[in-house]
Amino acid sequence: MNIADAASLLVFGIRYAAATIAPSPMRIDAHHHFWRYTSAEYGWIDDAMASIRRDFLPSDLAHEIATAGIDRVVSVQARQTLAETEWLLAMAAAHSWIAGVVGWVPLIDPALGDVLDRLAADPALKSVRHVLQGEPDEYMHGPDFNAGIAQLRNRNLAYDILIVHHQLPAAIRFVDRHPNQVFVLDHIAKPPIRAGEFEPWARNLVQLAQRPNVFCKLSGVVTEADYAAWTYEQILPYVEAALAAFGPARLMFGSDWPVCRVAITYANWVRTVERFAQTLSAAERQALFHDTAARAYRLD
Repeated sequence: MNIADAASLLVFGIRYAAATIAPSPMRIDAHHHFWRYTSAEYGWIDDAMASIRRDFLPSDLAHEIATAGIDRVVSVQARQTLAETEWLLAMAAAHSWIAGVVGWVPLIDPALGDVLDRLAADPALKSVRHVLQGEPDEYMHGPDFNAGIAQLRNRNLAYDILIVHHQLPAAIRFVDRHPNQVFVLDHIAKPPIRAGEFEPWARNLVQLAQRPNVFCKLSGVVTEADYAAWTYEQILPYVEAALAAFGPARLMFGSDWPVCRVAITYANWVRTVERFAQTLSAAERQALFHDTAARAYRLD
């Protein structure tokens, strides 16, 4: 992030704090991670992201959300192991501000039903996720994977879709196989902001949003741009496109902390979304920062 943009965000933050528009009574960060860093488990954290090669735990996030005016969070898996899911559920039990967990389960395992019955007995488990951005498109159409997805709905679990922009057409076909399943699209499908490309991402996003069972997270945006040189004006068309496609009733705020730290601080990402949302009505801001996540993830 450049100095000029940082300064503008600081000025906006000061003005916003003094404005008559009050933040929502309660605000939710619908997407963040915890981890104990090891190079073996987090090899995707490359040299450009070296600043986040360390542990990030509840004590770290508690400070961040208190500073930024966020009340509750949804913790999302960063490792594809059952141990990860169990670890996140244990932290949710220990910290009341962790409102829910998006875990990982072996969706293609024939014994999945037993695993789901055990884990879903914990009310903190709200959704599951497999990292589809690391799979070929054909994975989304595999019979075993789809049989696993079909077991989520009767356990009141959503499914988080983590893909890159070019996988949107495959994701649309995948979603159409499960019209009654709640889906949450992570990171507005990672558009090619760094390359300055807008289509066909925007057109495909609109197509996916026509499925009323799909929600979307306004998260992971600045890390798809140049970490050091992105500007508000650069990301604005992508954020506006996500809002136009899903509307406030199906778009939710997420930080993608601590990944976001390579490009922006937690508090400044909150302020950036507040800046974007200042033209929305109070009810629409309430949806973006609270109601949509609460509904999609069944947060009490």
